[in-house]
Amino acid sequence: MRKAIINKISFLVVTLFFSVNLLGQSAFDSSLAFPFSGSKSGGLFMNTPSNFNSSVVYEPLTNTYIVQYKIGDLNFGEPKIMSFVEYQKYAQTNLVNGYWNLRSKERMGNQSSALGLPKLYIPGKSFDRVFGGNAVDIRPQGSSELIFGLKINRVDNPSLTEEQRKTISFDFQEKIQMNVIGKIGEKLKVTANFNTETTFDFENQMKVEYTGYEDEIIKKIEIGNVSLPLNGTLITGSQSLFGFKTQLQFGRTTITGILSQQKSTKSEIEVSGGAQTSEFDIYADQYEANKHYFLAHYFKEKYDASLATLPFINSGVNITKIEVWVTNKTGTTNDTRNIVAFLDLGETGPNYDNDYEEDNIYNDDFTSPKEGIHPDNNVANNMFESIKSIFPNGLSITDINNTSLSPLLNGTDFEKLERARKLSESEFSFNSQLGYISLNQALNNDEVLAVAFQYTIGSETFQVGELSTTGPTAPDALILKLLKGTNFTPSLPNWDLMMKNIYAIGAYQMSRDGFVLDVVYENTEESGALTNYLSEKDEANIHGKPLIKLLNLDRLNQQMDVQSDGVFDFVEGITAKSSNGRIIFPVREPFGNYLANQFTSPTIAEKYSYQILYDSTLTVAQQFPEKNKFRLKGTYESSSGAEIRLNAMNVPAGSVTVTAGSQKLVENQDYT
Repeated sequence: MRKAIINKISFLVVTLFFSVNLLGQSAFDSSLAFPFSGSKSGGLFMNTPSNFNSSVVYEPLTNTYIVQYKIGDLNFGEPKIMSFVEYQKYAQTNLVNGYWNLRSKERMGNQSSALGLPKLYIPGKSFDRVFGGNAVDIRPQGSSELIFGLKINRVDNPSLTEEQRKTISFDFQEKIQMNVIGKIGEKLKVTANFNTETTFDFENQMKVEYTGYEDEIIKKIEIGNVSLPLNGTLITGSQSLFGFKTQLQFGRTTITGILSQQKSTKSEIEVSGGAQTSEFDIYADQYEANKHYFLAHYFKEKYDASLATLPFINSGVNITKIEVWVTNKTGTTNDTRNIVAFLDLGETGPNYDNDYEEDNIYNDDFTSPKEGIHPDNNVANNMFESIKSIFPNGLSITDINNTSLSPLLNGTDFEKLERARKLSESEFSFNSQLGYISLNQALNNDEVLAVAFQYTIGSETFQVGELSTTGPTAPDALILKLLKGTNFTPSLPNWDLMMKNIYAIGAYQMSRDGFVLDVVYENTEESGALTNYLSEKDEANIHGKPLIKLLNLDRLNQQMDVQSDGVFDFVEGITAKSSNGRIIFPVREPFGNYLANQFTSPTIAEKYSYQILYDSTLTVAQQFPEKNKFRLKGTYESSSGAEIRLNAMNVPAGSVTVTAGSQKLVENQDYT
């Protein structure tokens, strides 16, 4: 038994020795816990024990040197006898090896970075004089990922050609997370932080900083993310700058120069008497797009007339039930259904687009009008009945794919969605009398918006689309009213369903008290100043009349009596929403047709009207800056208490300055 154990131990020793001989000739690998090296000490060979030493004895009779190796006080091995010349070479070799080992330990032994990257040393006095040292220390950290792929989509739509049914696109994604800290000498420092998945742009920082000595002219040079703090109150500094900054000193004179691009916007908030006061300035083309929609053309046409008699709303409509469905991009499985949404579902005849009728896109198979004047599945047109007759056993996505609905076009006249998501009550709001919805989050261009709702007028009840609570059960698809499709352009009738008269002023929980709103005009042709009226002497109804009154924003006084008082009519839920800071015009196209109709001269009306803002996309409308001269200016107050709302996101650290009276407060001591 004992002999067998000895044999196994001998075998392991032989195997280990064989492996060491094979691997011992490889290059130095510092990533191993016990690396192999070219010498017979260190790493896996381990260092020489501390009690291992040697002694040299000179023998004068033979003029030789005897080298004896010892373990402690015990001699081991045969002594080595060398002549004077041999011992001289032996001693010189030990001295040279010892010197280089010492220098190596000084440079690399305890000064390597966390990743094992050694410092680089560049010889020369010039390099040392410029950078304050010869060491170059770079410490990178992070990861990089590149994804290549192909996306192949196939849509079996009979209305498309065979080539259009299959699309192939190249998919390229990159994920980079990098953090670099570098020093060149004692003067130059490089810091970089880059992440492609950061939420805010200011989180990616890059800076090269050169700091001179106390007796040098160049005190500091900064390239990248810089700042310009100033101690004065008349001229304040700026934050979130990207560019070049230098500080020079000539004796007692200090010069600071900066050339940069500002990547931030400065705003001021004043709190007085326990209320927070803020200013806003909004151009006419800054309406909230893709968030507010009329439920049908009927409500769009009745909007101006319904609000012409404020504070009374001239509308007998009362929406009792509503469901809003959008494209499911969250991956949720709760409250999801397959839907098919039709553009003209529940629409009455006069609201059809004439171009579509001339092109024979709509015919009696789907959109033959009926006698009803209100939006409804059964009394407005025969689209709902036609779809039910084509699919008597229930509508499914497969049925739509296999059945031609010509001349209706997928993506234009109807949209089909699998696993569409129903919005919760907290994700949208609706006006039950005026017939429009407001989404908390704007839709993207490729997202679909569809609704089903039920409302009453007097004692009659009408319904558009199918509600999930009373309609067909899954997996059958719901038939809905399409408000926005993937092809959402001004040439389609539902472009007018998107409201373009609601503006966000950036306020939260604003108060009616202290709210001031004025509509001004940039009179660039005459004085160039801002005026709250139009100076057209040939127009008696227009000349000198305040714009807020001209645009039906000033019809009431503070007691809600019908009497103009020169102040904006703050009617909660109708002309303003205090919870999220929205201003709502009581006319659908305030700077377009409504303004033009106030003039008697078509030529003068064309001069001021900005109708292209409502008939085209924002991108096209903004190509006419000479029309975009109307602005909404004012102030609002919101309750603050111990907290002050900044009404902003992406606020970099150190960019907030707080003063109480003339005293500047200290961050993290007086406020956070």
